[in-house]
Amino acid sequence: MPLSVLTPPSPALRSVRAALKSPTAVRGFRTLTPTSGAGPAGVTDPLPVHVLDGVGPGDGPPRAALGGWRFHLAAEGRVVAAAEARITPDGWAFSHFSEGPYVASAQRALRQAESLPAVLQPRLLSVPELYMVTLWLRPDAGAAAEPDGIDPADLLVPLAPAPPGIRAHRAHRAGDLLPALRDRLAAARLLGSSA
Repeated sequence: MPLSVLTPPSPALRSVRAALKSPTAVRGFRTLTPTSGAGPAGVTDPLPVHVLDGVGPGDGPPRAALGGWRFHLAAEGRVVAAAEARITPDGWAFSHFSEGPYVASAQRALRQAESLPAVLQPRLLSVPELYMVTLWLRPDAGAAAEPDGIDPADLLVPLAPAPPGIRAHRAHRAGDLLPALRDRLAAARLLGSSA
C-alpha cells in the first residue's frame, strides 16, 4: 500500500534546495554534481528524523525527539544521496549531505514498507549511541511529525549496517526491539564507564 508521507516544513525544504544550488555545499559530492546536462539532483522522500531518548533503565517509556528532516536526492532516475535540515534557534537550516550505505538501505526499506498491507507513516529513528538508524513506521497515518512517544505496535526496520546481532531490513514491533536496544545501551554505558 502507499505510504502516508508527512509534508516537510517549507523552510527545511528551501534550505536543502538552496544548498543543492551552492557549488560550495556540493563540493566533494560527486553524485550531486550534474553530469552532461543532467540537471541538479531532485528532492524526494521527505522523512522526519527523530533521535531516540529515554531508553535507559528506569527512564519510563522511550521517547523520540524531532531532530530534523532528511530528503533523498535523485539524479538521472535514481537516489544517489541524502540531505538533512536541522532546526536551529533561528528556524530551519541546511545541515549536511550524505552518501553511503544508509541512503540505499533507506530506499530499500521504504520499498519494503510499501508492500505491507496497511497504510503506514514513515519516519527515521536514530539511535546515536549504537550508530543505528531505523525506518520507523507508524500505523497512525494522521500522526503529527512530533510524536508523543513510540507506540509498542509501531514497526521499526533497522537500516544496514545494523549493530551486531540486529538484523537489518527485518520489521520488528517497537515493543520487541526497544527492550533489546535498552539492554545494548546499558551494556555500552557500563563498558564506557569502566574504561
